[in-house]
Amino acid sequence: MKKVALTGNIAAGKSAAQARLEDLGFLVFDTDRAGHEALLAESVKKAFDDVLDADGEISRRKLGRLVFGDRKLLKKLERISHPVIVRKMREFFDDNRNAELVFAAVPLLFEVGLETEFDKVIFIQAAASRRQQRLMRRDNLSEQQARLRIAAQDPPRTKIRRSDFVIVNNGSLLNLYKQLDDIIAKLC
Repeated sequence: MKKVALTGNIAAGKSAAQARLEDLGFLVFDTDRAGHEALLAESVKKAFDDVLDADGEISRRKLGRLVFGDRKLLKKLERISHPVIVRKMREFFDDNRNAELVFAAVPLLFEVGLETEFDKVIFIQAAASRRQQRLMRRDNLSEQQARLRIAAQDPPRTKIRRSDFVIVNNGSLLNLYKQLDDIIAKLC
């Protein structure tokens, strides 16, 4: 089995690339989805009880505003959620060990040192201004909130150097798909 990481900074186009891979029939583990599931854990609720909604569940919106404005709180959340996500990802790989090619969408691949889990890395990049616009539109964030989320991640420059393939996603969805399809042809 060849394991390929799909990564990139926030709002670069990972979700669109992931949807394309799934449409083509590839298995893709979504660490964001696993992270959302990790937010249901009692340990997260206890650590961030000030962002619980009326039903006693984590309000992702409130939590996002809190942690993306405070690096220490973001690191606290990551220390709780990342081990759960990594365990689920490894289970996914084990469950699908007979597949020829599998993918995992891992936004913080390099930040948490998971690149060694993969045979190849695809990095999706987009201009910061484009990512900010996408983030504001997608998550209904203010310009300041979008900037905080972008600033919370390491700049793409070193991630690009550590990747096997780079997709520049400043254009159309069709252009993103074409670049991804070209990479898949090289991987198969």
